[in-house]
Amino acid sequence: MHFLHNRRRLVLAAAVLASLVLSGCAATDPLVEQANSGTSNYVAGDGSVAEFAIDSRSKPVEFSGKLFDGTGVSEADWKGQIAVLNVWYAACAPCRVEAPDLAALHKQFAPQGVQFYGINTRDEAPTAAAFERSFGTNYPSIKDKDGKVLLALTDFVPANAVPTTLVIDKKGRVSARILGIADKGVLTALIRDVLAEGR
Repeated sequence: MHFLHNRRRLVLAAAVLASLVLSGCAATDPLVEQANSGTSNYVAGDGSVAEFAIDSRSKPVEFSGKLFDGTGVSEADWKGQIAVLNVWYAACAPCRVEAPDLAALHKQFAPQGVQFYGINTRDEAPTAAAFERSFGTNYPSIKDKDGKVLLALTDFVPANAVPTTLVIDKKGRVSARILGIADKGVLTALIRDVLAEGR
């Protein structure tokens, strides 16, 4: 159902190395130290990257939820556009590692119509807001403590695999998935690939 291009294999190898470097740089963060010692309570993704061929993508994703400010949100909010969905919570060490890159990519691709949304699985509004201020992730996040949004995405997001990042094409279908830390170079390539579709 899915495949990786040969060039993607090279990018993925670079991503793994970059992730290790980033983890080393973030070693002063106590949550990262917990993750490295195996005492943290999150289940990290395995770092795999899947890119789905256009003719093998599943039906469009469908869900509804609320942002932390109470605004309703659903897949209709990015209909006809590309979206990036990132599953996270504040005490997740890998989420802290990838957050600055996600913030930078949001800033880079927003002018091209790419919408970013977080899907927060554990936090209340003050905790999520503090994280967003600290890491500059100023795109909206969906409050999903009840797991309804993740349940709707269960074909693509394994239970408790945080972080996970999905790239959604203009037809609302998942075009790519990253389990674990979203390397900036890899995610950039995945977004550019789906932006190029239909041109």
